[in-house]
Amino acid sequence: MKLTLAEAEEILAGTLKRGEHLGKALSVAVVDAGGHLISVKRSDGARALTPSIAIAKAYSAAIMERPTNMLYDWAQSNPGFFAQLSTMAAHPIVATEGGVTIKRDGEILGGLGVSGGTPAEDQQACEEVLTELGYELVFAAWGKKRG
Repeated sequence: MKLTLAEAEEILAGTLKRGEHLGKALSVAVVDAGGHLISVKRSDGARALTPSIAIAKAYSAAIMERPTNMLYDWAQSNPGFFAQLSTMAAHPIVATEGGVTIKRDGEILGGLGVSGGTPAEDQQACEEVLTELGYELVFAAWGKKRG
């Protein structure tokens, strides 16, 4: 199963509409399961760096197969290794809110990244639109911490 351009555009449109409701100028990116960009949109008035941030969040959520907020504890527990991930990847790997893995019927289809609101607003926009469109938001936790 692959994420189509039409599906990506539906996700983007829904997320940008959420930004309007929040009164925020957002940038939104959707990537496929391999982290390759399908589409990115920047609202009028969105800050210049927000498209790059949205792409990094979407990329991270897709290739790490977990929402970016689930990466935070790992990044904190092993910052040296986590920092090196960005040198190995096509885009930075980020551990923050606003990047959610796109999953349907248990299969990872890609990632959605949002930038322009607060971290909580970015996360909320992702979760609301993916839930509304019928995508799954349940992900297994990472392995146990050492020590």
